[in-house]
Amino acid sequence: MGKHEIIDMALQLNAAERYDVVEKIMQSLDKSDAEIDRVWAEEALQRAKACDEGRMKTLSFEEVFGNK
Repeated sequence: MGKHEIIDMALQLNAAERYDVVEKIMQSLDKSDAEIDRVWAEEALQRAKACDEGRMKTLSFEEVFGNK
């Protein structure tokens, strides 16, 4: 069975059932990767250190979002 047949079958489900199918598929894509997590943690630490040492330009809330 190919993806087009699966899609056609899924489209015959009611909205709640389609939501369940989509939710399961999305959960299957949201798996963590230890190496990616490690790299991002290292990057976050480097950025925090650069900020603490004044080597990073920061913007205030107002500069980013303006006075509303």
